[in-house]
Amino acid sequence: MRLVESAGLAAVVGSVPLADFDEDALRDHLEDLEWLERTARAHHRVINGAARHGQVIPLRFATLYHDDDRVRAMLRERRDDFTATLRRVAGRTEWGVKAYVDPRSFLPDPDEPTGGEGSPGTAYLMRRRAQRQDQETAHLRATERAEEIHASLAALAVATAAHPPQDTALAAYEGWMVLNNSYLVPDALSEEFTALVTDLGARYPAVTLEVSGPWPPYSFTAPPKRAEDAQPEETPS
Repeated sequence: MRLVESAGLAAVVGSVPLADFDEDALRDHLEDLEWLERTARAHHRVINGAARHGQVIPLRFATLYHDDDRVRAMLRERRDDFTATLRRVAGRTEWGVKAYVDPRSFLPDPDEPTGGEGSPGTAYLMRRRAQRQDQETAHLRATERAEEIHASLAALAVATAAHPPQDTALAAYEGWMVLNNSYLVPDALSEEFTALVTDLGARYPAVTLEVSGPWPPYSFTAPPKRAEDAQPEETPS
């Protein structure tokens, strides 16, 4: 790793073989979970190491430039964006919170009447409809609970970012993931934030909460996209 400096900014860069990171090779690698995990963890270690020495803006994994001069040009062109972002995240850290539920905990009362009298065929269709309605009701109730939790956490954050639920094959969880958010929290409120997660878990026992962090502000530092990002010399993934 080395520093490439320009316009009062420094980029932490490393050289990689084009054979592994050209468009076709990278597409194949991104489908190789073992390679992806190993390389993404290395990327994260570098960002964490840099963050110990000052505020950083994590760029997306596999952001590529063909040479150092193009990195310097990028720093000059985006100086205002990067400077504003560094000011925005200074003294603040990203925390992630996930919420999981067992759908059965949010199903309607099984003693509620569902109808279904009549022919066996009609009874079957009524049961199927009731099951679908129960699932919809359970999901709505779980989502409402997740929104309540998010509102409480967001009150301590200066910014939030919502992410889609993780693939169960990758995250290995059961039930529904009803919250997968990031929160940009002032460092002075970090302990209060993590304590609030614990309190919310006790307040809502049907919801399992998982907090991770502190992280460099991955979710809050992406610079605005420019037209040149689509050019071959810069290939974000």
